[in-house]
Order: sequence, then structure tokens, then C-alpha cells
Amino acid sequence: MPALVLLGAQWGDEGKGKATDLLGGSVDYVVRYQGGNNAGHTVVVGDQKYALHLLPSGILSPGCTPVIGNGVVVDPSVLLSELSGLNERGVDTSKLLISGNAHIITPYNVTVDKVTERFLGKRKIGTTGRGIGPTYADKINRVGIRVQDLYDESILTQKVEAALDVKNQMLTKLYNRRAIAVGQVVEELLGYADKLAPYVADTVLVLNEALEQDKVVLFEGGQGTLLDIDHGTYPFVTSSNPTAGGACTGAGVGPTKISRVIGILKAYTTRVGAGPFPTELFDEDGEALRRIGGERGVTTGRDRRCGWFDAVIARYATRVNGLTDFFLTKLDVLTGWEQIPVCVAYEIDGRRVEELPYSQTDFHHAKPVYEMLPGWNEDISKAKSFSDLPKNAQAYVKALEEMSGAPISAIGVGPGRTETIEINSFL
Repeated sequence: MPALVLLGAQWGDEGKGKATDLLGGSVDYVVRYQGGNNAGHTVVVGDQKYALHLLPSGILSPGCTPVIGNGVVVDPSVLLSELSGLNERGVDTSKLLISGNAHIITPYNVTVDKVTERFLGKRKIGTTGRGIGPTYADKINRVGIRVQDLYDESILTQKVEAALDVKNQMLTKLYNRRAIAVGQVVEELLGYADKLAPYVADTVLVLNEALEQDKVVLFEGGQGTLLDIDHGTYPFVTSSNPTAGGACTGAGVGPTKISRVIGILKAYTTRVGAGPFPTELFDEDGEALRRIGGERGVTTGRDRRCGWFDAVIARYATRVNGLTDFFLTKLDVLTGWEQIPVCVAYEIDGRRVEELPYSQTDFHHAKPVYEMLPGWNEDISKAKSFSDLPKNAQAYVKALEEMSGAPISAIGVGPGRTETIEINSFL
């Protein structure tokens, strides 16, 4: 059954947008199944660069139907702005489908996110402040607003009233903020209804019928494995499940329909926001990786923290996602280093640990154990096959493949759509 999951195998920002875009011409549907506009994908097509936040990368592939699944949280203003920006650049967005069961990020969700993070001070999580976490919290607390609620003013008003009963108490009495008026929120949300109406659909039915007709469906995760609410470096995580299992719940497709799970793996490691990061660099090498790799968050604009490749978290990602293969990105960024360290294990309180510790305390104290691999100086951006790569670059890829526990099927040697070496076909 032709259903594929494509997800980040580190802390996000691995280059998922490029991988999805490469597959876009060969698939019929591309589905975002979790997250919101706290995720960002950069896609380079020719001399054009596109920064996508809520929209699936398949929006750039003619003939592909992009889908925002029920597991996504949607900020209507951000979505409409993103659609408008693409339309102005000549991109056809008319095929987009949005699940009626996806939850809406309301203005009060954004407010709560910002004031809570500010209140936490040094204990802050490092959220994007876009209301993602509070929206998922409302969903679990069963006071959330769904896309379909925009088309029943009575239900919408009742739900906003229920949510603000509690939130206004918190805003006024704990955070010393003004109460938010129910009518103002309802009026704003109703203003999006007509604009979103052409896209709203029963996406669970659409996707399952597509699979029954042997259509190819690609499920695209936001963020990365180590940011998963259950399997990531909690509490420094996102509020949803970017791991492969999230594709099933976030799109309404059963696990028996999934035939392949592809992990996107950067040739080094980056992270945005707070939290443990064993291989993080604070020296000239870290700054060089940031500069050469253009490591700045697509959504946040924040500089990414940079470090060497961590095989421990790669093995972990293989295990919790059931990865069938990897797409290795940004190999070109490592050109010029005489030797390249790779983290093969951790040292924790004098013990060598080769698997990700389940204990938050242990992971915070983990120190990387490095193996040095020889580097290369040759420009690899024009390489079209694996044999075109310098011998040391080939050896680096093979070493990462062996350490990570799944075959590497494609290698990114530059940011462009064509700057990719495909070793094994994805489809």
C-alpha cells in the first residue's frame, strides 16, 4: 500500500521540505499530520526559495493535492497569509484540503502562550509563542475550537465562552492582564469562515479512498523525533507527535496502510530552543557550521544551536519510528574540515552509554564520546552519484549509515531541488 511517512530524525530543521518537494512530483497527496505554524520548511526550486510554515511542501508540486490533517493546529490568519503569498508568486493553491476536525489557534491561545512563557522566566521551554501548546491543551481538555465550528455560530460562541471562563480568570488574577471579550473572538473567527470554506473537507475519507485506489500518499511531519511530546527530550519538546505513529492519528489512516518510513537526517546536528544537546559546540566549529549551513530557524528567525553528528539519537529515531531508510542532508556543509568528529556514545557518570538514556537527569549529564573521521576539501555540490563523492565523503556516509541502523537512500549535496544524490528509489 503506497503510503509513506517522512519525518525529522533529530530535533527538526533537517531539511524535510526539500525531501518532500523531491517526492512531490511522484505522489498524489502530501499530508501534514501534526504541529502548526511553529514548524518551518524551506524549499528551493530553481532560483526561487519558499518558506512554508503551515502548508505541506507538496503545495509546490503541480498535480499533488496538499492536505492539512486533523492533527494539525491551524492559525487562520497565518494560513491565509501564506496562501496569499504563494498565489502572488504564481503558485496554484486551489487543491489544498483542510480537515474540518483540525483545531483552530485562537487569539487567546497566542496570548496565553506568550504570557506563560514570560512568567516561567529561566524555566521557560523556548516555545515559538504562537499558541501551539495552549491549543493542544484545549484540545485535550475538550474546550478546543475546530475548523468545523466556524460554520455554526451558536456552537462557536458556546465553546469560546467555555474556554474564556477559565482563561480570563487566569489572565486577570494571575498574570494581571485584561480579560478577553467573547464577542470579539467570535467575530474574528467567523471572519475566516468564508475564506476557508473552499478548502474544508472530510480528509480522513479522502485519504483512505485515495489509498484504496492505489494513490501515493506522503505524510509529512513537522519538527523532529526528539521534539515528540512522548518520545522527545521532555519537557523541551513540542505539543504533538512528529514520530511515525502520529501520522496515523493525525491523518486518520491505519498503521497497516504505511509501507515506508523515511527519516531525514542532517550530516551534523542542530537544535532551536532550550533543552539538552550533548554535541553542541560553542567554538569556531559551531559558528562555522551555523554560517555555512545557514542555520537560522525558518519560523522563528532564531540562530540554531549547532553540533556534530549524534549517532545515539539517530539510532533512537530508527527504533521509535521503525525507519526503513534515511535521507541525509547538508553533507556539503562539512566540506573543508580535516577531521570530523561523530558522537558514537555518551559518557554518563563515568559509564559509557550507547543508547539514549530514558532518564531526563542522565541525558542532561551526557557527554559525547567522539570517533574522528577523515574530512574532505573537494566541492561535492555537483556530484550526481555516490561514486562522484570524494572517498572520505563516501566513508563518512557509510559510517553514519552503519551507526544509525538504517540504509541511506539519498544524500543532499546542496540546497537546490536537483542537488541530491539518489542511491535507492523512494517509490
